Amino acid sequence: MKRKMIKRFSVLGSIIAALLIVLGCSSSFYFSAKATSSSGGSSSSSSAKENEKPDDRQPPEKPDGEKPDGEPGEGEKKVKINYNGATVFSEDATDENKSYSSNTTLQNAILVSGGNVIIKNPNVIKSGATTSENADFYGTNAAILAYGEANLEISGGSINTKAQHANGLFSYGPSVVTISDATIYTSAANSGAIMVAGGGTLTATNITATTDGDSSAPIRSDRGGGTMTVNGGTFTSNGVGSPAVYSTANVSVNDATLVSTKSEGVVVEGANSVSLKNVTLTDTNNTLNGNSETYKNIFIYQSMSGDAEEGAGVFSAADSTLVTNNGDDFFITNTKAEINLSNTIITHNSTGAFLRVQSGKWGSSGENGGQVTLNASDEEFYGDIVLDNISTIEINLTEGSYYRGTLNGGNTAKSATIHLSKESVFVLEGDSYIESLTNADESNANIYSNGHKLYVGGSEISVNTGTPPEGKVGKTGVVPEDDEKKEGDKESKQDDMKIWLIAGGIGAAVILAVAIAVIIRKKHHRTPPMTGAAVGPAPTQPTPPQSPYPPQPPYPPQSPYPPQPPMA
Repeated sequence: MKRKMIKRFSVLGSIIAALLIVLGCSSSFYFSAKATSSSGGSSSSSSAKENEKPDDRQPPEKPDGEKPDGEPGEGEKKVKINYNGATVFSEDATDENKSYSSNTTLQNAILVSGGNVIIKNPNVIKSGATTSENADFYGTNAAILAYGEANLEISGGSINTKAQHANGLFSYGPSVVTISDATIYTSAANSGAIMVAGGGTLTATNITATTDGDSSAPIRSDRGGGTMTVNGGTFTSNGVGSPAVYSTANVSVNDATLVSTKSEGVVVEGANSVSLKNVTLTDTNNTLNGNSETYKNIFIYQSMSGDAEEGAGVFSAADSTLVTNNGDDFFITNTKAEINLSNTIITHNSTGAFLRVQSGKWGSSGENGGQVTLNASDEEFYGDIVLDNISTIEINLTEGSYYRGTLNGGNTAKSATIHLSKESVFVLEGDSYIESLTNADESNANIYSNGHKLYVGGSEISVNTGTPPEGKVGKTGVVPEDDEKKEGDKESKQDDMKIWLIAGGIGAAVILAVAIAVIIRKKHHRTPPMTGAAVGPAPTQPTPPQSPYPPQPPYPPQSPYPPQPPMA
């Protein structure tokens, strides 16, 4: 009996041990898979940028007066400029925690003409107005001006100007200026916060800048251009004709917030550029300025004033948010333009087009339309694309881009073409007319009629009449779900995986335990041979040897009683 109990407990222990082993393996596999999923499934937070939008605004008015002699960027060589500074640095120097000021017209509070100059935590105040165009072309009335071979570095502090044509910080080429962790405020007209001209170079990091005057872009450039790089910070304009960025230079803005409350968000003049990376641009263009006839956010044009060389203006936005509260998202006139969009959220209002390309009040009538190339990569955008009869557009949709709108709905464009990669999508919101179509999907399954017609070269073509996706399909061609739903589905799948792994583990443990029990039982309880009926054929008995004599009859049986005498 005791031996049987020990054997039974051995079997039970084996079952429990097997169950624990399998469940442990299942749990380890589940949590390992979950950890791998968590580490590999991180997503960029750029898609969660707040949907604020710069105010729509018109380009700033041009300074009065004739263009100076000389080509852009060469004015200092051919035009005599008188520089004047209340404090002048011409060689290596370091200043800290000082105040600088000027209330004299055409005088800088700080003038740096050479050397490596470092200024920490300055308090700079500039007053003394001027109407001279030299203040905008050469910075002669700015609070701080660096020119020539100067290298200027500013950290911390504040810059305030209170006069017309008094820009905050000005770099005239070939000077190099950097500023970080400072505040800049300008209150009067024609007074930008940071500015380059004549080939200057300026880098601004973590700046808070506000301009209240008209024609006072916080990020500003003028004749001769240069290079501006903005990293972080907030730039706000509150004046008419004061875009957040006015570029006659090459301007890059990264990880910053741009706001315009009356004017355009960004203006690019001539063969210059603006590039936004992880930027939120909020625009409310509600007041027209100068020759402007339309409200808009991004404006690319050629003024023919001599401030910018002719050529293609370029606007690029990646991982950014563009908010248009009034008017068109893009307006192009009297120039060639290139628009590059990648993974950028564009919040489009209902009062304007996504893109308008047409003649305006700049240039020669009949020749002042626009020629636009729009490149969208992993991009989603909505709205109409409108062109007049002297304007053209070429659209390239790649990397799963999604465009939903009406393209040349009035059939007015001089030329309109579109190219689609196989995974990109075009959804019609109205009858659309194009000159040519290049589609990697020869069946046009990625073009959805949505109840409308697409005409190519004057003839209607067959496209997908099914239900269109509601957003970009991505590089895989699979329509993505919203983030919240995807996260919920992910958690649900993980829970399902956990249940199935546990259930599978229990099942496997039971099977393993039963197998172990059977093996143990066979080992300790062998069954004895069965008695009674033989199993299988009976063994063959040997045949006894045969006698050589004939068989004898059997003897009669003997009686157990003695013989009786015969009866008489």
